[in-house]
Amino acid sequence: MVLRSEILVNKNVMPTAEQALPGRETPMQLPEFHYVFEGTPLLGPFFEGAIDFAIFGLGCFWGAERRFWQREGVVSTVVGYAGGFTPNPTYEEVCSGLTGHTEVVLVVFDKDKVSYRELLAMFWELHNPTQGMRQGNDVGTQYRSAIYCTSPEQLEQAKASRDAFQAELSKAGFGEITTEIDQAPTVYFAEAYHQQYLAKNPDGYCGIGGTGVCLPPSLQGN
Repeated sequence: MVLRSEILVNKNVMPTAEQALPGRETPMQLPEFHYVFEGTPLLGPFFEGAIDFAIFGLGCFWGAERRFWQREGVVSTVVGYAGGFTPNPTYEEVCSGLTGHTEVVLVVFDKDKVSYRELLAMFWELHNPTQGMRQGNDVGTQYRSAIYCTSPEQLEQAKASRDAFQAELSKAGFGEITTEIDQAPTVYFAEAYHQQYLAKNPDGYCGIGGTGVCLPPSLQGN
């Protein structure tokens, strides 16, 4: 019998379900309100606007979350872990490479003020989606690029925007997009100290950096 502690972990390779850490049934305790949007419930309920949800993984979630909460029309943001096996993992467990999760931002947005296509454009342009299990100097499965869709319409739009952005990347000499695009799995929320981290720690680490390539304007609007 091989114990998990004896597994030589390659953080660039997804673990199997058998290798994954067992996790726990208890979810993380989160603050009631968003740190930046004062008086706004972190997880709702949201009573105003045509509210929808988007889930993006584009490297370290600290900087990614900040860019999305700065976008007009975004109502709330929450960071967490998705796409793996371990229920309710801790940050340390995700960093071990034995959960299979990637770091994600759950974006709550008002569709009357910002469209999903506009958020997709932000997603593609804020990071390098061709790097596989890394983003810049951040290496491991937790930094892989991902779009998790909450409806068939989002899935269709995500794939269309991927194809359009690939064409632009290829013109600029970049390789193939490695972004995982799928229906949304369970998002396990990260610890309270990670939520709106860069608002609490303005000089903290931000790994966000794009390729300089943009989507065609025709694919950035409603």
